[in-house]
Amino acid sequence: MSEKKTATKNDNQPGGFLGTIEKIGNKLPDPFWLFVILGGLVLISSFIFNKIGLTATNPEDGKPVEIVNLLSSEGLKEILSGVVENYVSFPPLGLIITVMLGVAVAEYSGLISAVVRAIVSRVGAKTLTFVVALAGVTGSVASDAVYVILIPLGAVSFRAVGRSPIVGAMVAFAASSAGFNSSLVLNITDVLLGGISTSAAHIVDKEYDVSPLANYFFVAASAVVLALIITVLTELYMNKRAQELVNHDEIDYSEVTFNTGREGDDELAGNVPQEKITAALQLDDDESRALRVTGLAATVMTALYFALLFVPFSPLQGEGGEVMSSPLITAVAVPIGASFLILGLIYGLGIKSITKASDVPDFMARGLKSLLPMMVLFFAVSQFLAWFKASNLGAWTAIKGAELLQKADLPPLLLFAAFVVLVAVVNLFITSGSAQWALMAPIVVPMFMYVGFSPEVTQMLFRIGDSPSNIITPMSPYFALALTFLQRYYKKAGIGTLMSLALPYSIAMLVGWFLFFALWWMVGLPLGPGTPMDYPAAQ
Repeated sequence: MSEKKTATKNDNQPGGFLGTIEKIGNKLPDPFWLFVILGGLVLISSFIFNKIGLTATNPEDGKPVEIVNLLSSEGLKEILSGVVENYVSFPPLGLIITVMLGVAVAEYSGLISAVVRAIVSRVGAKTLTFVVALAGVTGSVASDAVYVILIPLGAVSFRAVGRSPIVGAMVAFAASSAGFNSSLVLNITDVLLGGISTSAAHIVDKEYDVSPLANYFFVAASAVVLALIITVLTELYMNKRAQELVNHDEIDYSEVTFNTGREGDDELAGNVPQEKITAALQLDDDESRALRVTGLAATVMTALYFALLFVPFSPLQGEGGEVMSSPLITAVAVPIGASFLILGLIYGLGIKSITKASDVPDFMARGLKSLLPMMVLFFAVSQFLAWFKASNLGAWTAIKGAELLQKADLPPLLLFAAFVVLVAVVNLFITSGSAQWALMAPIVVPMFMYVGFSPEVTQMLFRIGDSPSNIITPMSPYFALALTFLQRYYKKAGIGTLMSLALPYSIAMLVGWFLFFALWWMVGLPLGPGTPMDYPAAQ
């Protein structure tokens, strides 16, 4: 006789649309094999579409963009000779490893734990959502490193106040993705997009220049708006939904516990009562003293960083004194990793969690060990993305999508909305924002100029469509990174689990951000200092 089971919210049998997404998504193969399969499909598609003769015209130089047959003799030679280079030159790989070397020292010395504990002891459980979201949105100044820093911090901090570490990780992931195109601080994205927009605008007007500050007013306001959207969605919906999608009894709490550098850390590794965690949040005298010294050191290092950026004749300024071309910006992973290393060392010496020289490389090794699953996955991801780019399938998709939009005769707001949706869809296949904009800008920037809208408006619409969909595309290396973190905390997590948790954030940010832009545009506020909304600019 069969035993009757009582269903609970933790049976991990959620219903509805998100539940369906999770079930379907989790039936997909392991991400490694998924990318192997996708790579095979790229090879086959390149052969078929090459034989069909699919082409597009690059609007920048008027040259044809043809689908390259990767299964030809030449293509196969290129594939085989590029395997190692594709992997070792894969941008996220080196960046994440470099940053993690420093972050690991800060983590295992107890510094990160002390900072998180100091913060969460001063903010409420509800306020914490907004704090993490705003940190993620603004964290784009740290480039791609923000993912490897903030996702685990979000998980640990949420657990510290008795909330789901899965929700904390998702808040950090969603906010970090949005932050690439909305930030309180000017970053390298503003420079890259502005340069591409300027080049595209020259097709119509040779004298037109798009400043890196062209969208600053709006993106700074957007940082707060997006943090609020993430906060409201989390508090009103995702807290409950995460309980239905994830069996919290099976979370590995050893992965979301504090590494204080003190005895007793192991006691917090299980699903212990919240009272015990709350008690562990308190900093003792030695920790408080070491944290103050480390904070002073951080202040000095920050001042030194900006001095090297802005002081005339600094050896680390870019060519001609250009700040944004300085290696401190273009190779920001190095100063970030070094900062975590130095600050972790100072704190560890202060509380005596570092007592001998060998502790530092030991901490680094422990940190890199946690990245091993990601490093294996990135081998498959790097090959797939390299083949996808070499086949020209992504470029053809972007060009044809923009041409389709160009043919439509839509009223302004509807045209804006259609463009944002197009960008979001294309971004599922071309996850590099600058690469996608380089392909689309020569088409859409002149098109919008001809119908009376400035390049700055077009650029901002692109930014709105670009970021929110980053968190739902498996083709993004940072989707894979987030999945790696999620599986550390919850071993049953699959692509479907992450997709079902990310999709509400993606939709909410896309819709909410566009509506905010529509309101901004209708009121007639400038997007940035001296930025026109119309072309030609109203006199």
